[in-house]
Amino acid sequence: MPETDARLALLKDWLSRDLGLHPERVEPASADASFRRYFRAFSDGSTFIVMDAPPGKEDVRPYLKVTRLLEGLGAHVPHVHEADIERGLLLLEDLGGTHYLSRLNAGDDPERLYGDALRVLADIQVRGEEAAAELPPYDREVLARELALMPEWFLGKHLALELSTADSQMIAAAFEFLMVEALAQPAVFVHRDYHSRNLMVVGDRVSGAGRSGARVHGAGMTGVGARGSAGGNGSGRNPGVLDFQDALRGPIGYDLVSLLKDCYISWPRERVVGWVSGYRGLLRTQGGETGGRLAGSDEAEFLRWFDLIGVQRHIKVLGIFARLWYRDGKAGYLNDLPLTLDYVRDTCARYAELRDLARLLEQRVVPELPLANARVAPDARAKS
Repeated sequence: MPETDARLALLKDWLSRDLGLHPERVEPASADASFRRYFRAFSDGSTFIVMDAPPGKEDVRPYLKVTRLLEGLGAHVPHVHEADIERGLLLLEDLGGTHYLSRLNAGDDPERLYGDALRVLADIQVRGEEAAAELPPYDREVLARELALMPEWFLGKHLALELSTADSQMIAAAFEFLMVEALAQPAVFVHRDYHSRNLMVVGDRVSGAGRSGARVHGAGMTGVGARGSAGGNGSGRNPGVLDFQDALRGPIGYDLVSLLKDCYISWPRERVVGWVSGYRGLLRTQGGETGGRLAGSDEAEFLRWFDLIGVQRHIKVLGIFARLWYRDGKAGYLNDLPLTLDYVRDTCARYAELRDLARLLEQRVVPELPLANARVAPDARAKS
């Protein structure tokens, strides 16, 4: 029996024998860029999401920890009903299947959707100082490791570019500049993937309302921060927030740029700058002394924070999207490379410290990307 089928059989047995749910059916709900899989279980008129995180490849403990922290800040994350840490199985609240990206693509009002997302983000950043202290730091080591993905996987593996010594030195200097700028920003609770595919449009419905509290099985864990509500502290509040297990304590601009310079949907620069300005105002008016500190000395400084951490993020993402294909055989992210590259090009052209990198991108990367995508397209289609 294939390993994935064995995991699904284990999951169904856990639901029925250990939890007594006896679901009428279990069907795939989604997958992500890791080894985690998600299934939707239908049981007695309620639905649940079951996370399958194979031990040895994934660890559910960070997910449980960050769930507790975010619920404590009022964010609507999927409430954990049951957890088996040793077997890598979680029974979660079902936030439905409508993510922000689908509604934005369907023409829903972005002001309303982003307004909700920005208010939740402000709550997390302003109120989350103690929670952020429980997270690992987004430090130089992490930043350097992430930036290094782009030369290896995107430039080297995908585009097959051969860099001169001068090119490599220039890239290293640009990366050093980006790390120094990132570490100079105020440090807050950073979700790390706060974008339209991880934000769900939810109403007042809470699936699985008959299961209160949370039971956690496995050494070293005692509770998930539940208060007897099937939906957790943020039940019913838009947006529902997913995929937060890799949270760190780091630059204030990071989650804001994840949302407003999303790798899956783009907006005109003028509109993005307006949202950034409005968010800074939200921090200042609702965050008191803390919000004032997080908002920077003026709008220019805050926008600079936003822009430059965006370059760091999107350089990292170029490497990750390429690696997902060459290492993991996941082709879907190759189509998102052009928009991600456009973000890097646009911002590098705006800052003198990054003009040399902008020149390299325009002269050598832009012409090669469509050729590289076309080169791997047949294999990518075969694996899709």
